[in-house]
Amino acid sequence: MSSCLSFSLLATAGRARTGVLRTPHGDVPTPAFMPVGTYGTVKGITPPELRELGASAVLANTYHLWVRPGHREVEELGGLHSFMGWSGPILTDSGGFQVFSLSEYAKVTEQGVRFRAPLDGEYRKLTPELCVEVQEALGVDMAMAFDECIEWPADRDRVARSTERTTRWLQRCMAHRQRPERTALLGIVQGGFYDDLRIAHAQEIVELDLDAYAIGGISVGEPRDQMLAMAELTTPHLPVDKVRYLMGVGHPLDIVDAVTRGVDLFDCVLPTRNARFGQLYTSRGRLNIKNARFRVDPRGLDPDCTCYTCRSFSRAYLRHLFLSNEILAPRLLTLHNLSFYQRLMARLRDAVNSGEQELAALRIEAVRWMRPYED
Repeated sequence: MSSCLSFSLLATAGRARTGVLRTPHGDVPTPAFMPVGTYGTVKGITPPELRELGASAVLANTYHLWVRPGHREVEELGGLHSFMGWSGPILTDSGGFQVFSLSEYAKVTEQGVRFRAPLDGEYRKLTPELCVEVQEALGVDMAMAFDECIEWPADRDRVARSTERTTRWLQRCMAHRQRPERTALLGIVQGGFYDDLRIAHAQEIVELDLDAYAIGGISVGEPRDQMLAMAELTTPHLPVDKVRYLMGVGHPLDIVDAVTRGVDLFDCVLPTRNARFGQLYTSRGRLNIKNARFRVDPRGLDPDCTCYTCRSFSRAYLRHLFLSNEILAPRLLTLHNLSFYQRLMARLRDAVNSGEQELAALRIEAVRWMRPYED
């Protein structure tokens, strides 16, 4: 089965790499960060704004779009690209994470997952077959196979059983594909935080020759060092010529450290969610716009940022907007945070192309970004 997805490796620095991911809706230079548009929109940000700040691909959520407005409705309206006015690549999460995040509303069986949707209280059943059907109807470039994402910590027997089920669900996803020429299928490596289980699962699903691979089952509450250890453990067992996606990560320093471990693709709600709470990433550290120290501060958010927000408005004004609950505040703050992330990815690509010394220097900067803001 021919793939509509391809990956070309351009350069390496240690285990870090740059490349180009080619999709039906355009190329994605890697390493890349995909802004999260769960319901078919990155909250408060228009598609032209996403393009202007440097985003090349976005992520949407299968489960939520299936519940509302419905995949057939989106298909009838021309597919998700047309529906949301975004012409670039789209990746959809399979809904497997909702097995974890909505566990109090869900019952997992071999057949699939029965949910009581918080939106309307109705019961719905998501299976591997339906997961593929929904994503292909949406017309996205990259579809995630349905997997079971479980809690941390979990005992070895539970992790082993869940990982085996994820493989069986993956095989059912593969068997149900109807439009491989339009929508690629990505398999997800599980195995919890048991080295041997994770390595074995990576090796097992690589044998299935999928379009690309993701590292899943992390960013579920585990310590940071364990998350990085699993990324470092897994990437050597994934194909060199296919893109590697670390799901749900993360903080800027986490992204830098994951890139040095061989990861290519990222998504996370942090830049958009934090912006809505007044938390900003800057070259001088993390800034809370609510702080009284910014009440009469005439400077832009970040002296090293050229985004629209930083070019146009003072910290004092942004603080005023935020404390006044003006709708413009989360928009402007989100623009800045997303711009910060896209600028980080561009710098990561440049650093990898320049070599390990430049990459190490960028990591030193990233450590500073995670500290509280300093003038």
